[in-house]
Amino acid sequence: MRFAAFSKIISTINSFALPGLEAQMLMAPPFREALLKQSVSLRANAKLAAVMALFYPNKEGETHLVFIVRKSSSGVHSSQVGFPGGKPELEDVDLKATAVRETWEEIGVPSAAIHVLCSLTDLYIPPSNFNVFPFVGVTDFPPIFKLQPSEVESIIEIPLNDVLDDSKRIFSLVSTSYGPKVKVPAFNFEGHIVWGATAMILMELIHLLNSILKK
Repeated sequence: MRFAAFSKIISTINSFALPGLEAQMLMAPPFREALLKQSVSLRANAKLAAVMALFYPNKEGETHLVFIVRKSSSGVHSSQVGFPGGKPELEDVDLKATAVRETWEEIGVPSAAIHVLCSLTDLYIPPSNFNVFPFVGVTDFPPIFKLQPSEVESIIEIPLNDVLDDSKRIFSLVSTSYGPKVKVPAFNFEGHIVWGATAMILMELIHLLNSILKK
């Protein structure tokens, strides 16, 4: 989809109700419910994080969504595909500011160029004991990405048409801290497997985008 058209459509996003947990659970790993039960006592003191689902035009003017591949040394979520984001710092006035700052630090998109449109439903991640707050943003110009080498292995640019393509939804065998081969719902974007919390956040975003585009 051309970004000129997309940016006009997406500007109405706040007039639509969030699909919420129902949409997220379509991409939940099969072991999530058991992990939630095991994490009841921990969840009250969960750490906070914020991530950014950032849309932008590529050089040809087509709408894309950016993901990152985390470094293999980044703990529980090492080597996984995710959105840019991280933990709040003292300088952040709120979690939206955290998402914007982390996007700048991890992939080099200037904070002033990011227009935050809305937040999505927050999501608790049992393995790392984080409560993640997702935000949706746009930048109006093709970014010149610069990854943060200490945390980001690579940057993945996915066309919006692929994001909305139902055929990209699969089941994939992945290695987790709970087992070497677990079948989970996932997205396959050009060989990059998106699963877990990122897939759950993305599914809510897809449902929201479909509601906007069908209006």
